[in-house]
Amino acid sequence: MGFLSTILFAIFLVLGFGYFYFNIKKIVRNINLGTAVNRKDNPKARWKNMAMIALGQSKMVKRPVAGILHIIVYAGFIIINIELLEIIIDGLFGTHRIFAFLGTSYNVLIGSFEILAFLVLVSVFTFWIRRNIIRLKRFANKDLTGFPKNDANYILYFEVVLMTLFLLMNASDLHLQNIPGGFSHFIKAGFFPISQFIEPLFNGVSSNLVFILNEMFWWLHIIGILIFMNYLYYSKHLHILLAFPNTYFADLNPKGQLSNLESVTNEVKLMMDPNADPYATPVLDENAVPSKFGASDIQDLNWVQLMNAYTCTECGRCTSSCPANITGKKLSPRKIMMDTRDRIEEVGKNIDANKGVFVPDNKSLLNDYITPEELWACTSCNACVEECPVNISPLSIIVDLRRYLVMEQSAAPTSLNAMMTNIENNGAPWQYNQQDRLNWKNEI
Repeated sequence: MGFLSTILFAIFLVLGFGYFYFNIKKIVRNINLGTAVNRKDNPKARWKNMAMIALGQSKMVKRPVAGILHIIVYAGFIIINIELLEIIIDGLFGTHRIFAFLGTSYNVLIGSFEILAFLVLVSVFTFWIRRNIIRLKRFANKDLTGFPKNDANYILYFEVVLMTLFLLMNASDLHLQNIPGGFSHFIKAGFFPISQFIEPLFNGVSSNLVFILNEMFWWLHIIGILIFMNYLYYSKHLHILLAFPNTYFADLNPKGQLSNLESVTNEVKLMMDPNADPYATPVLDENAVPSKFGASDIQDLNWVQLMNAYTCTECGRCTSSCPANITGKKLSPRKIMMDTRDRIEEVGKNIDANKGVFVPDNKSLLNDYITPEELWACTSCNACVEECPVNISPLSIIVDLRRYLVMEQSAAPTSLNAMMTNIENNGAPWQYNQQDRLNWKNEI
């Protein structure tokens, strides 16, 4: 029976991690649909960025209540992974608490696991109350409906089940450890500050039944972890994995500095170069696809922007801080990221259905998902970028989509067209003669 259990456990592991690897490959492929961008400069600053923001959760604590609770849940997740190592070894080799030889250190680890598991339960219940009873405004926004809204609750339920199974597994294990004369392979190992209060529930229950319950808790716990791991692909909680590369490859330039279009920059340099031949024929690559000014679909965005979309936590901090959204405009930076991810997934499914080739579907990110009204509501203030706990930049996507509207479709709002005409003709956004530009000094 032990041999069959080991084989069954190995099959579950292979299936679980295999499906996870399959989905990760799809994510990597979809992210690589974006254009190239160099984010390998200044590795020291990038490692620091990742350590402070992704690992240290430095931006989460700007909102202390949610930040502290999130750190507890985050620490609980890390602990689950440490505990998972022991479970995998025990499952593959038929051992029991393989790390028990560590003695006092092992007791400290198990005790820490239990305390954190309990704190995770407290945090999860608090999060659930904030979302479903108090109904914080940023969680009740109209752009967070259907699956995105339910997804957060699903994860909370997952966490409750996993932590409860962990504590029940330890409580039944402790009960079997304390049976006079010993029971099977259950050696005395571990310190159980929380499950010791659950253990009396098994008093009066036959040892064999407690053993069966312990096995059930153990199997349900590991299967639950594998299900949770593979659910991440479909969930906003993919940020658990992607927060680290996302913060590492984040833009290190000052917040107010926007990127330039290289093609436009080259044209400006050519015009300003007195030695350049304006009639010279540029060298063109016959196989090169003409690049767009700006972006209309996800293939026009760079790969970091696509990774941003997959990393979005849908927490709504960006939208709750957006001055345009606060004043009633249609813009929601969170929706921008969610729409981008939805379009990436749609393109990915198109590629899967057509054997690795994208077949034009007469749809695009611009207009079909994100409207010009949303884009022009943005004030480019960078509040969303500053607030994001994992360094996502909705603004960069907004700017690229607006560039396409202006430079490819000449679809800028009337007021903006008037301003650009005045700059071209008068050297200023206002419509007056260039000779009158300094008249303001006479009014001082």
